[in-house]
Amino acid sequence: MEDCIFCKIIRGEIPSAKVLETDTVLAFLDINPVSKGHTLVIPKTHYGAFPEMPVDVLASLGEALQKIGDAVKSKLNSAGFNVLLNNDRAAGQLIDHSHFHLIPRNLGDGVMDWPPVRPYAEGEMEAIRAALESAVT
Repeated sequence: MEDCIFCKIIRGEIPSAKVLETDTVLAFLDINPVSKGHTLVIPKTHYGAFPEMPVDVLASLGEALQKIGDAVKSKLNSAGFNVLLNNDRAAGQLIDHSHFHLIPRNLGDGVMDWPPVRPYAEGEMEAIRAALESAVT
């Protein structure tokens, strides 16, 4: 896509701090990191939303996430990491090129504390489960 910032990075029009590059995936450090080593992992083909990506592309992204996750633990001494994908504006997707965030974590770092729990009303969980199950089977 011509105006997509990530597509411009892929084409080399905008510099990036590349961590990993394959035929289908590019991973680079986020310029506004949540923690040191915060990496964006993107498909080289433009997909605006997660559901648009073919399974083989998702597999390549998953493999890259595993490698980078291992690297942040071994080289940056992170105790763990989060893998995050925001799909659509309502979920916080700011760039219309589907991408994963890999965010290195350590105990007590205060990064991305889990939001408060919102319990289901009586019978609501079963209704939601049934609706989702019928859509995916």
